Amino acid sequence: MKYVILHAEGMTDHPRQELAGKTPLQAASTPHLDRLAHNSELGLLTVAQNNGRHGSGLTGTSILGYEPKKYYQGPGPLEAASLGVNVGEHDVVYRCTMVTLKAEQPPGAKGRAGDLKKLGPHIVMEDATAGLITSEEARELIDAVNEQLGSEMIQFYPGAGHRHVMVWVDGKPRALCADPQSLVGRSIADALPAGDGADILRKLMEASLVILRDHPVNDERREAGNKPANCLWLWGEGRAIPWPSLSERFDVSGVVVSSSDVHRGLGLVAGLEAVDPARLTDTDLRTQASVALEELKKKDFAYVHLELPDEVVYDTDVKAKVRAIEAVDREFVGPFLEGLTKLGPHRLVTVSDPGTV
Repeated sequence: MKYVILHAEGMTDHPRQELAGKTPLQAASTPHLDRLAHNSELGLLTVAQNNGRHGSGLTGTSILGYEPKKYYQGPGPLEAASLGVNVGEHDVVYRCTMVTLKAEQPPGAKGRAGDLKKLGPHIVMEDATAGLITSEEARELIDAVNEQLGSEMIQFYPGAGHRHVMVWVDGKPRALCADPQSLVGRSIADALPAGDGADILRKLMEASLVILRDHPVNDERREAGNKPANCLWLWGEGRAIPWPSLSERFDVSGVVVSSSDVHRGLGLVAGLEAVDPARLTDTDLRTQASVALEELKKKDFAYVHLELPDEVVYDTDVKAKVRAIEAVDREFVGPFLEGLTKLGPHRLVTVSDPGTV
């Protein structure tokens, strides 16, 4: 018997006026998902969020059978696990997101906008992805920050795109931090870190502002008409607590198939093996289906995580989201279901959620 959890992140949404009151998933042509739904049991999944944690990975923690309140510490520790970062039991991992901030012109002032010198009420979150900065550009920036701010207590590690991590050795785990995506278009005044350890986090964020705003990489991005990655936003904090092994608990061999650092890390801390991300791409869905089927020939269980591209999730073009959902159905779900049938008896759970940063 083969067991599969297919987690399709970012596919659910609110009804849209542009789609005659339908959600993008309802409006999309999805014959393979429709056939699957017709022959399945349907239901709603409610994920407990009363532990105060936020970020990607919360849904995955729940559907893998772990109590989020106890085990989900935020996306930071999961990303660190995926990146192979060694974290001690008393260390705190923060998600380190590259963002674009802009200074608003003070009321009554004339001329250009205010200077971006210090974090405060005049600073607005313009883009929580730094214009979807590339991993290559981001690595150069994160290396520059680590060179100047890294120490025995603080280290920065490169991830993918705008998502990176910071490890604070013996750090404070109870600071109150905000998801930058929730701040887009708003002043950051009331969203800067607060609580225990917040003073250190604010100093690091302001120092990153000084390092990044005039970095040559950002100069080149501005010249090309792209948004600069001019600040590191710290959030998604948590300690890397041990998780009981899912494979040992159910006596099955298992693997996680995902190009997301958070969800690869989720599988690893749950005791699953993880597919090398070099075998996957965000856009080649047929390759992802093929890799998942290859792994299932060797394993009893697979947690397969798909997510819509960032440029679709964060854009306002709802029709682009419809097309992306149709591509998932056509390029992944169809070939995967066909191959899964050939592997013999199986059980499949498909979960869709709105997706988070």
